Amino acid sequence: MLELLLPKGKKPGPPLTWARRQLIDGLRFRDRTGVPWRDMPAEYGPWGRVQDLFRRWQRDGIWHRIFTAVQALADAKELITWDLNVDSMVVRAHQHAAGARKKGSSNRNRLAVSPASQTTTG
Repeated sequence: MLELLLPKGKKPGPPLTWARRQLIDGLRFRDRTGVPWRDMPAEYGPWGRVQDLFRRWQRDGIWHRIFTAVQALADAKELITWDLNVDSMVVRAHQHAAGARKKGSSNRNRLAVSPASQTTTG
């Protein structure tokens, strides 16, 4: 089934040194284990070829096309349960954010004192 979704080779001529199946198995190995590209085992081919295949297919949108096709097939067979999860999260401000002065409001909260009441009698 997956073979039908893969792009066909464009270049005629002798077969490639590294079969595409080996390179795809190398991609699966890297995805499964998380190893760096340069630490790929030699049985999957040169790491540069495996990375090149991955990047080319990523750039051309082939991975997205494969994903959507497999997802559509699984959804048609009712193998996917589409659940919706809504989270009501509470966001609080930092303690120092409370009561911060706003621009132009520094004199607003002070009591109005007239110059006449400041004079001392005596």
